Amino acid sequence: MRIVFMGTPDFAVESLKAITKSDHEICAVVTIPDKQQGRGLKSKPSPVKEFALIHGYEILQPEKLKDDIFISKLKNYQADCFVVVAFKILPKEIFSIPALGTINVHGSLLPAYRGAAPINWVLINGEQNSGVTTMIINANVDTGDILLQDTVKINPDMDAGTLHNILAEKGADLLIETLKKVQSGKIQPITQDNSLASKAPKITPELSVIDFNRKALDVHNLIRGLSPYPAAYTFWNSKKLKFYKTKVSLDNAKSFGPGEITDVGKDFLKIKCAQGSIEVYEIQLEGKKRMRVQDFLNGYKFNISERFPS
Repeated sequence: MRIVFMGTPDFAVESLKAITKSDHEICAVVTIPDKQQGRGLKSKPSPVKEFALIHGYEILQPEKLKDDIFISKLKNYQADCFVVVAFKILPKEIFSIPALGTINVHGSLLPAYRGAAPINWVLINGEQNSGVTTMIINANVDTGDILLQDTVKINPDMDAGTLHNILAEKGADLLIETLKKVQSGKIQPITQDNSLASKAPKITPELSVIDFNRKALDVHNLIRGLSPYPAAYTFWNSKKLKFYKTKVSLDNAKSFGPGEITDVGKDFLKIKCAQGSIEVYEIQLEGKKRMRVQDFLNGYKFNISERFPS
């Protein structure tokens, strides 16, 4: 089939890579305009654009999706379908162009976790399973008919970075299987049950602040759900201290209050929560690199009963 691919981050690159290796033809790649980053405001292309450049694909970077010239170009490709992975919300003028529809790869088992951050929220909420879904895009975000799904089991220590990589690869494989069945006409779209829907909104800065007045399991799930990015944090000596890797301890340490350090081991920091404690193994102090607690303790000292804000 002739395909126009639309995507931006690393998650989308795996799907683009899978199509590149298939028998399908990529007519063009659509991604966001380059961003200016750093002190020198150097132009930074998206990961999808970087991959597309290597493979010589025609690249479109519209400032506005409803631009008439952009839409006209999309129509001229006469693509059989569009594939969208982690891109912007498309207007009907675009997703309705191809005869076989516009296919989306979403990082959750829809209708659960509709929205921009499904990988983060499924961990923050302590779910035991996640997965990927291919669906036909319609006018409402993540509500289109489901084509195929694949489930992934979540272990208690899995963080967002690990789950992201697993789902990116699973999504790419599922996409190729979906394209095969769409092309052959051997697929039956399934309408989503809206009564089972849940949301996965964007991660806000406020959400990233650790509240030690919550249960240790909830604190641990927040930390792994935001690791490695944007990372949950507290404050220490007036500086932001990010936590990346933790474990739950059932030690209640009744003589300590939430946020207080109850133990400083060789390679961990134990902090009291409302119920239980968390053991912290990887951190990053503002202005420093991410490191193991045992390395951090070579240059800094934590004191028993020292309290982090809650």
